[in-house]
Amino acid sequence: MPTVSVKWQKEVFPKIEIDTSQPPVVFKTQLYTLTGVPPERQKIMVKGGLLKDDADWATLGIKDGQKLMMMGTADEIVKAPEKGPVFVEDLPEEEQVVNVGHSAGLYNLGNTCYMNSTVQCLHIVPELKSALLSYTNTSRPNDVDLNSHLLTIASRDLFNDLDRNAKPVAPTQFLSVLRKKYPQFAQQHNGAYMQQDAEECWTQLMYTLSQSLVPSSGSSDATAAVKTLFGIDLVSRVHCPESGEESSEKESVYALKCHISQEVNHLHEGLKHGLKSELEKASPVLGRTAIYSKESQINELPKYLTVQFVRFFWKRESNQKAKILRKVDYPLELDVYEFCSDELKQQLQGPRQMLRQAENVKFGIKPDGKNNDQKENEASASTPEGTSSDKGEATSMNIDAPDNKPQLTGIYDLVAVLTHKGRSADSGHYVAWVKQESGKWIEYDDDNPIPQREEEITKLSGGGDWHMAYICMYKARLL
Repeated sequence: MPTVSVKWQKEVFPKIEIDTSQPPVVFKTQLYTLTGVPPERQKIMVKGGLLKDDADWATLGIKDGQKLMMMGTADEIVKAPEKGPVFVEDLPEEEQVVNVGHSAGLYNLGNTCYMNSTVQCLHIVPELKSALLSYTNTSRPNDVDLNSHLLTIASRDLFNDLDRNAKPVAPTQFLSVLRKKYPQFAQQHNGAYMQQDAEECWTQLMYTLSQSLVPSSGSSDATAAVKTLFGIDLVSRVHCPESGEESSEKESVYALKCHISQEVNHLHEGLKHGLKSELEKASPVLGRTAIYSKESQINELPKYLTVQFVRFFWKRESNQKAKILRKVDYPLELDVYEFCSDELKQQLQGPRQMLRQAENVKFGIKPDGKNNDQKENEASASTPEGTSSDKGEATSMNIDAPDNKPQLTGIYDLVAVLTHKGRSADSGHYVAWVKQESGKWIEYDDDNPIPQREEEITKLSGGGDWHMAYICMYKARLL
């Protein structure tokens, strides 16, 4: 990549790399972060006249070390050009007020809102930031390929930029490495980069980080592992009604699926559908393929629970992804106890009892001697499907936390929502809505962070052409 210097007013910015695989608008975005001059106001002199956003670098004859001249007026809120990262504490007082409580936005580099919204949601996880911060340029595990290593480094650097800069950040390097690692995000149509699916970006980035961010050998602290933060262990009962075969399967996933149908009005109903499925496979007993039912339960919970609303499906008649617009409500507080295996329920009962007792004390409610899970278990025992042998023993359990480590309760609080607006996964617009440590919600619409009230967040449930939840991330309420 050629390196140039750019003169603007009395300032000279040396050694700016031009990624000639990206359109000139990306180079203009780099200059915006340095000068505060928006790309549409920049006039850059090159061979043949002014540099256009969609010009072909190959025809411009840019040489290494060349000096370019730029003209243009910076935004009014920019007090002076910045040569490096902008720290909040170094900003003028009026800008500090604007920036208190949330990090920077991300420039859209051409249909990259799917990537920006994914990054903003994951950026809210402090444990992930810490794990990335400890990942050095020489931390690459032996079984991790170079592009995965570079994408992890780019994630680390981008997270740092979001925290340290007052003005929006251009995720140029991150986008470049993401496209090298996963070429589907580099697809073009008529010379322009195409919109991509945010869930695919989320899944691929999560997979890469899970391979790179593993606890170092000999380390007793495994909290840095992505599996610990986001992984969900499922145990499934696979049954063939026709042959009577039955088996048990285990798998690890990074998100629960909320399936949407005419009967689904709430997230809980969609999760029930998502944990049940049918599959066709070979039956050794019948000697041919048969239909099997699969019912899954959660056997291990993460600190951050991700839920994906399955809103897109392939429409054969139009040969494209279509979107289910149905309204599906989701809660600010999610309790997944009913979706857990009996083994996990037993582990959760003690911490849940202590949590409820603490909440009762907080709100001045006198305990009646039974916790909510006991009541649920006693109620289920009176139904034909219920059993009464081992459900009501929470009061006799040892509920002290082992080694004083925080314990999961099965209760989660909403901290991020990734929404999609539009009729197709290959078009429309993605936005991140993220809860800050202060409790305030920020809507990250690319480079524009907008404060929002909490009651606005639950209105993103669908039913029209407004933004609707596509991915929700919940944080565990620990004891």
